[in-house]
Amino acid sequence: GCNPLAETGRSKLQNQRAVLNQQILKAVRLRAGAENLLRATTNNKVREQVLLELSFVNSDLQILKEELEGLNISVEVYQNTEETFSIPLVPLGLKETKEVDFMLPLKDFILEHYSEDSSEYEDEIADLMDLRQACRTPSRDEAGIEMLISYFLQLGYVENRFFPPTRHMGILFTWYDSFTGVPVCQQNLLLEKASILFNIGALYTQIGTRCNRQTQTGLENAVDAFQRAAGVLSYLKETFTHTPSYDMSPAMLNVLIKMMLAQAQECVFEQISLPGIRNEFFTLVKMTQEAAKVGEVYMLVNTAMNQEPVKENIPYSWSKLAQIKSDHYKALAHYFIATILCDHELQSSDDEDQQEKAMSQLYDYVPEGLKILTVLKDKVQRKQLGKAHLRKAIVYHEEALRVCGLCKKLRNIDVLQEVLTAAHKRSLLKYAQQDKEDDFLSLIQAPDILPETEHNVETVAPQFSKVKVKDFFHRLGPLSVFSAKQRWTAPRTIRFCCEAGELGFSLKGGSPVQTYCLDPVCSAAVMGLKEGDYIVSVGGVDCKWLGVNEVLEKFKSMGEEPIEIEVIS
Repeated sequence: GCNPLAETGRSKLQNQRAVLNQQILKAVRLRAGAENLLRATTNNKVREQVLLELSFVNSDLQILKEELEGLNISVEVYQNTEETFSIPLVPLGLKETKEVDFMLPLKDFILEHYSEDSSEYEDEIADLMDLRQACRTPSRDEAGIEMLISYFLQLGYVENRFFPPTRHMGILFTWYDSFTGVPVCQQNLLLEKASILFNIGALYTQIGTRCNRQTQTGLENAVDAFQRAAGVLSYLKETFTHTPSYDMSPAMLNVLIKMMLAQAQECVFEQISLPGIRNEFFTLVKMTQEAAKVGEVYMLVNTAMNQEPVKENIPYSWSKLAQIKSDHYKALAHYFIATILCDHELQSSDDEDQQEKAMSQLYDYVPEGLKILTVLKDKVQRKQLGKAHLRKAIVYHEEALRVCGLCKKLRNIDVLQEVLTAAHKRSLLKYAQQDKEDDFLSLIQAPDILPETEHNVETVAPQFSKVKVKDFFHRLGPLSVFSAKQRWTAPRTIRFCCEAGELGFSLKGGSPVQTYCLDPVCSAAVMGLKEGDYIVSVGGVDCKWLGVNEVLEKFKSMGEEPIEIEVIS
């Protein structure tokens, strides 16, 4: 599920991200030191010098954050390598982290809390550390997703085994904010689990952008990947409500969820249009509303990106790309309806009622003095309303090109410029083909188009249960008993003999078994056995996972020999 040595464009970007994170950390520390000195000093000369240094540090920090934003919009690296004429999709970069050494803290806890020889668990601890290290470079496929999920589930076991609610383990987890590069550190597993979830969502977005959008299968996979990304981020938002990292704040996650669902809706539109858009009345009606739907969802994304407090840290180019896509797809919607009006005159063989009903569903209002059926029947009115829609399409196309030209990073994405320019030229050509006569209808405003889709996208909740994970520390015993929350005595050895074939006590429970109905004068009680003790070994053989019948069988197998058991209270 991982390939740490792969020299891919994506891995190089992640390496650049790691270097930038370190530089940002250094600049943040310098700024904090300068601000502390500024508060502490009363010497004016020192204050002037500190203020000057502070301005340099802030300037460096701004440059570093702009470089990090540049990595966040390096979308070409993540796209499919096939020749394509599609607007790029935006993936999320993986959060970076520092290495964590579990060995000494977990060994100490096993010895202290579970009273076991911790050296026997070195392999399990090493496996946990290897899995965490592998999660820093997951492969961009289902194997990578499964590996991240398996580590996330393993953390659930680790938390219950080793992280008591009353004290810290002394293990420091450090993760870097995906947008600001600022490190966040915590001693509990909250940050670790939340960051792994974020990276699962991010990896789904990278899988989605990598799909071949020139095939139906590729587009279906892309829609699925973006819906799953939104589902994971939604689960993160609902489950971890107080994450200290800004990229995982509820406000930011809301925006990211909207963006992933918008990209899924865009892929749905591409799915419908992939076989080719027939110049046929009802096909164009459908495409009009589908394009309007994509335009609407991107408008909502752009609005969300420009709200406080998200606005300060969301990459500027992301916000502008959402605005461009909103304008582009709105322009397509107006172009499609203009094609209906300009190319399809009502014929005697056409169903007037069906066409009127279909057209009526496109508008929430029509310009004053116009009626849908009249427009369909009247050649002049059809042409004039069609031209009005073309004018509106051209305005949206020009706005998309203008915004693209204002953003340096988007301006350098060739395929984006090509798609926007080609769509603009097509609308201009269509408009030029129409008659130029002027009449009183020539100045009517094209009404807005109601967005509608036959394929609503929605979040797909993560299915963790499909990934089977075995607790690395299974040998410690059933988690219901042997957990960090419960405190037990060190194992005591009880050596006793059966009297007339009777143990002197009964057993109950699942695994491990528990003593009850203890005869206070029996051999085992005299040797120190207590009511409610858990039996953890029989004859030197671990039996934490054995049931009542299995333990009784072990007792019987010893015959008349003295029985030696280990118990905990």
